[in-house]
Amino acid sequence: MVQADKTLTKMRRNPRDWRIEDLKGLADRYGILWDHEGTSHVVFRHSDGEHLSVPASRPIKPPYIKKLWNSWTGFEGNSHGIAQISL
Repeated sequence: MVQADKTLTKMRRNPRDWRIEDLKGLADRYGILWDHEGTSHVVFRHSDGEHLSVPASRPIKPPYIKKLWNSWTGFEGNSHGIAQISL
């Protein structure tokens, strides 16, 4: 889990040049469901019903990374880079 927390911190500090494989790996690590069957987007789903559709093209644009980070950490002001995901 420490490596995933470090990756989230990197994501927060530099939201550029992330690949969809990076996001899928983090989602798997935190138990967040994702779906990518026959479409150009990956849909990440929280257990609370929230979802975000992210284009699978490279690189992923910073606004998508910021939205995912905010969603996965629970709030925008997480300055410690610690994931606060409640599943």
